Amino acid sequence: MPEKRIRVLIAKPGLDGHDVGAKVVAHALRDAGMEVVYTGLHQTVEQILATALQEDVDVIGLSILSGAHLPIAERLMAGLKAEKADDIMVVLGGNIPRRDHDRLRAMGVAGIFPTSSRFEKIADFIKEKVKVQ
Repeated sequence: MPEKRIRVLIAKPGLDGHDVGAKVVAHALRDAGMEVVYTGLHQTVEQILATALQEDVDVIGLSILSGAHLPIAERLMAGLKAEKADDIMVVLGGNIPRRDHDRLRAMGVAGIFPTSSRFEKIADFIKEKVKVQ
């Protein structure tokens, strides 16, 4: 029986229309052996949550360049808790000021990857934290 692969949802929440980085990360994670679902641009938190549940993902990765990372993360984490799906790991990437990292971690965000992060670092972090059955 083949080994189950880590399933990752990559999403671009809100009105941010720059998705090149999200697509490149999605390809890098796929190249690292993960199954990746990419939702496309302009997703609401509710759409992201619904897709994550439907696709039975292990990880939600949000690419946020708009500066709205705090309210978006807060709504997503609350939604995961309400759905009893807070075992889904959440990581954020993009323009996220260091001053907000502690607040995001306190909300339950597992990993924060600024725009300069290496793809191998993101993939290794996910592989280290997620154990698939």
